[in-house]
Amino acid sequence: MRILTIKDILRATGGEIEIKVGNTAGLEFNSITTDSRKVEEGVLFIPLIGERFDGHDFIKSALLHGASASLTSKQIDRNMPGTVVRVDDTKKALGDIAKYYKRKYFVPSVAITGSVGKTTTKDLVYAVLSQHFNTHKTPNNFNNDIGVPLTVFGLEEEHEMAVIEMGMNHFGEIAYLANIAMPDAAIITNIGMSHIENLGSREGIFKAKMEITKQFTDKNTLFVNGDDEFLKTVTSDVYNVVRYGLDSSNDVYAKDIENLGLDGVKFTVVCGKGEFGAYIAQPGVHNVYNALAAVCAGLHFGVSVEECAAGLRDCVYTSQRLEVINHKGIEIINDCYNSSPDSVRAALRVQQQSIKPRKVAFLGDVLEMGGFAAQAHYDLGKTVADCGVDVLVTAGENAAKIAEGAKDCGVGDVRVFAATEDAARAVADILKKGDSVLVKASHGMHFEKITEAIKAL
Repeated sequence: MRILTIKDILRATGGEIEIKVGNTAGLEFNSITTDSRKVEEGVLFIPLIGERFDGHDFIKSALLHGASASLTSKQIDRNMPGTVVRVDDTKKALGDIAKYYKRKYFVPSVAITGSVGKTTTKDLVYAVLSQHFNTHKTPNNFNNDIGVPLTVFGLEEEHEMAVIEMGMNHFGEIAYLANIAMPDAAIITNIGMSHIENLGSREGIFKAKMEITKQFTDKNTLFVNGDDEFLKTVTSDVYNVVRYGLDSSNDVYAKDIENLGLDGVKFTVVCGKGEFGAYIAQPGVHNVYNALAAVCAGLHFGVSVEECAAGLRDCVYTSQRLEVINHKGIEIINDCYNSSPDSVRAALRVQQQSIKPRKVAFLGDVLEMGGFAAQAHYDLGKTVADCGVDVLVTAGENAAKIAEGAKDCGVGDVRVFAATEDAARAVADILKKGDSVLVKASHGMHFEKITEAIKAL
């Protein structure tokens, strides 16, 4: 992080110095943290309040361990061993400081949202832009109202471009994050059913994702999946809209697609600068859409077609997203970071391409589906059957509906467990050398336990 002064903090948050220790006039910060365990000299500690913790309990410890100052939104001990700034809401202050920082140290940026494929798209956009610029990207899953500000603080003096992933599960969240990051361009990957429990319908999800354009002007560009039934309707007299997809009616499209199974996909990109051959190592034809989004972003910011192709080819992907692991003769398709009905179908189709003689799928609950859960999970059972899964293992109440649907569609070997731990304990009895194993569920199901159980065989 580049330097912020105490005056910057007060200006950004509207806060006041509650406790002054020493001469604060020249107080500077070279880092901001919400984790008291990561405190060091020069840090501003921002205590957040969660369901099971209150960071205010650690203000004194943070100051004793070298924090230059701390924020607070509560009454605290007046004998604190360091400077404390009072604000109305510490989480809002975190966002306000990030917004201020992004504007003070301007770096062009592209924001990414969508129901499925955000992280893979982030990785691909980063790989393409990095061919031409020193680029910063969202680390891991830092895509919420805490993660996005921390991502912004990661912008250093050497960075020339930023790729910022934005997630949400309620109305207003994307608008809030976009107001912090102020992206020059944005990508919406698709409109699926993720978080439909909170947003009511796919129309609601579409509306929530479009919040990313709330502050767009004629200087901004939105890249959308032109094959998506909702996104293809996007038009604007205010900002620029560029469509990508597999249909040739899009501004940028792919043709001559060659599915290489678990080895990735080859295709030809057609754009305003002509055509060029492309390859991505990430399996699944659906990832061609994510690659095209990356090409759109690259071309928009002046990356050459040769650099775009190199970026796609050399992309390093975040783990647990269709990650193929070979362990003692067992092929693991580790896609357990998160889940939605669309991503489950995509993962099953990827596994279908495996040349292994027996296919085993460990599937867990897709969370936040609300009243759509039962039918959506049951319908996934048909995809399990269509993709030739030999053994289906489910864990969770909703996933039992996948098992029900699969049985009704003719899958003979179906095993149902109440909890992830139960399924993990059964791994040794189910799997054998030569299997292809798909591990897929929402993050809250902790299916990494199943992946680790397989690796322990």
